[in-house]
Amino acid sequence: MTATTTAPVATTPVPATRPPSARLRAWATRAPLLPALIFMIAVTQLPFVATLVISFFDWNSLYPDARHFAGLDNYQEVLTDADLRQSVWTTVLLTVAVVLASLILGLVLALLLDRKFKGRSVVRTLLIAPFLVVPVAAALLWKHVLYNPEYGLFNGLLHYVGGPQPDWISNTPLLAVEASLVWQWTPFMMLILLAGLQSRDHEQIEAARVDGASDWQIFRHLTLPHLRRYLELGALLGSIYIVQNFDAVFTITSGGLGTANLPYTVYQSFYQAHENGLASAAGVLVVIGSIIIATFALRVVSSLFREEVSRA
Repeated sequence: MTATTTAPVATTPVPATRPPSARLRAWATRAPLLPALIFMIAVTQLPFVATLVISFFDWNSLYPDARHFAGLDNYQEVLTDADLRQSVWTTVLLTVAVVLASLILGLVLALLLDRKFKGRSVVRTLLIAPFLVVPVAAALLWKHVLYNPEYGLFNGLLHYVGGPQPDWISNTPLLAVEASLVWQWTPFMMLILLAGLQSRDHEQIEAARVDGASDWQIFRHLTLPHLRRYLELGALLGSIYIVQNFDAVFTITSGGLGTANLPYTVYQSFYQAHENGLASAAGVLVVIGSIIIATFALRVVSSLFREEVSRA
């Protein structure tokens, strides 16, 4: 008898198909997010597309029949007009000054709040309060309660000690706007840096103290390098919001005395000069600048998350 062997029959693998129930569950979990997504697109993206289209037109709302396609002329005017260039420079100067001052003051306050003392939670709440004030209300507070040359708090204190009675807004207009913004944004920087301080490796700090390191050496070689990412994040997030700031400039100085930044210039071009195309072009440039800064901010946030995951 001869033994017969049967060769194995090759079978083609059947691709795994996702059961309909799983697809339905996936859509059911995403469905609650669809109204929010549609709302965000309708509120943010569609107006931006409309602004982008208008920026290519020479369009004055006082003469609607005379509008025509202008190509990149509006962008060229934004980049070459002396007043607009000055507003761009004022925006950069305002942003850099406010961000640096807020970071330095926020770092000092964060270092103080990182220590344990009686009533620390109350002090922390009081220090956070300026960031929670409505921007227009904060600007009005500084303009009338602090800066007013007749009944303001600053001149009242100077009068008490026999000092001069300056008109703060007229004498130092840009500094007046910067001070109000620093007061409002220092708590934001403080919270970010305080979170960074509380995520330090305390065992490493204790080991440095045992080895004889001073407080300054610990701050310089351990704390400051650890806070680098948090300082970058605070600077980037602060820049995004301060570049777009309108409330303080409009309320305190009304854009006068060399304080008109780019958002105020956009408002001036749109509502006072009625130049829709020019204002739209300037607004698009502000958005592009904010997106560039936000891209770097997201990278910093992602790196912070990766560091925290690697530590865990």
